[in-house]
Amino acid sequence: MKVTVVGGGLGGLVAALSFRKRGFEVTVLEQSSTLGEIGAGIQTAPNASKILLQLGLRNQLEAIHTEPQDQVRRRWKDGRVLATTSLGKSLQHRYGAPYWHYHRADLHQLLVDACLDSEGPGEPARIVTSAKVIAINEEDLERPEVITSDGRRFSGDLIVGADGIKSRIRDLIGAPDTLRFSGEMAYRVLIPGDLIRADPATRWLVDRFQSTIWYGPDRHLVHYMIRGGDILNIVAIVPAAPGIDVEWTKNFPREELVEAFESWDDRVGAMLRKAPDTVQAFAMYRRSPDPRWVHNRFVLLGDACHAMLPYQAQGASQAMEDAAVLAEELGRVTPQNVDDALARYVSRRAARAGMVQEASLANKVLYHLPDGAEQELRDQRLADFTGESLVSYDWLWSGGALDDQADAMSVLYPFH
Repeated sequence: MKVTVVGGGLGGLVAALSFRKRGFEVTVLEQSSTLGEIGAGIQTAPNASKILLQLGLRNQLEAIHTEPQDQVRRRWKDGRVLATTSLGKSLQHRYGAPYWHYHRADLHQLLVDACLDSEGPGEPARIVTSAKVIAINEEDLERPEVITSDGRRFSGDLIVGADGIKSRIRDLIGAPDTLRFSGEMAYRVLIPGDLIRADPATRWLVDRFQSTIWYGPDRHLVHYMIRGGDILNIVAIVPAAPGIDVEWTKNFPREELVEAFESWDDRVGAMLRKAPDTVQAFAMYRRSPDPRWVHNRFVLLGDACHAMLPYQAQGASQAMEDAAVLAEELGRVTPQNVDDALARYVSRRAARAGMVQEASLANKVLYHLPDGAEQELRDQRLADFTGESLVSYDWLWSGGALDDQADAMSVLYPFH
């Protein structure tokens, strides 16, 4: 089997490594001139950690991970703890895999190294940079090609579009336009751990590693330590600034970020005032659920087919699930039967990914309720915390990609 993966992000690389382990010939095309990820944190819940461990990466992951001991929910005004979920070893024992934090760049580099490692299983993947796909060729339906801006052609028994929320492969195969703007933007901020430790107002962040979410009207804040406490990662989601839906990213002075949370608990301001002078915000888009992920021998993966808002911290994790299932199904067939494998891939993945999309969208409302009766009821329910909005953590975290999924009716969570 020869597979060409378009997109060298986390999902594309997990797919490439999964294909390699099954003996496939793999080429990864990345449009950028260099491989890498933006400087930000990433959470892998047990459903994603399980996949990474199954790829034989435990030792490498243990060298770069940070393990939170709790997931904590706080009220915006006074920092009162609304709910705590135990993570750490107790969660590993329950779900068979850890909940770990990483710097995205570290995890990305680990996957690149594993794909290229000459001592790994099968033949090393081939990774080609500066390879921007601009066209496809389907004259031979069983051996399609992609064509790059400099005229190079790459073929395969299958072309995988793992090229993100602005997927060019999605456009070229004529998939419907399902992109929707959320009306929000996310500041992503990294703060040196030394600054956190030096201030008594923020020292508590490194005394015990936690994943923390602050709920507030129209906005919320997430933070956790990465690189063993060397960096505090913050994601602050607020109403979108004018024009960012067109620009997608925009730089702002630190003061605007601080002002967006000026009426919040003093501990929030103490963190945000340590941000760099200039901070970057990203427009938040999603896709409406759509199970049409396949066109002949082209198939979509990750954000290309089910981009979601980050209110379940599952975007990359769901892409990894896609990669694992796609590789498993392709590993069961010959090149002549790829179409059957693709049908099973979509059957196994589209409903689950769609449910996570919908749950993430529902959490946008749940997280941002104005103070009042509905907010008070939410806070009361969080005291007995087993999940959010439309799915439970038991379903989400234990339903690994290579396991049979539970009946959908058993996953509903009674917030709605």
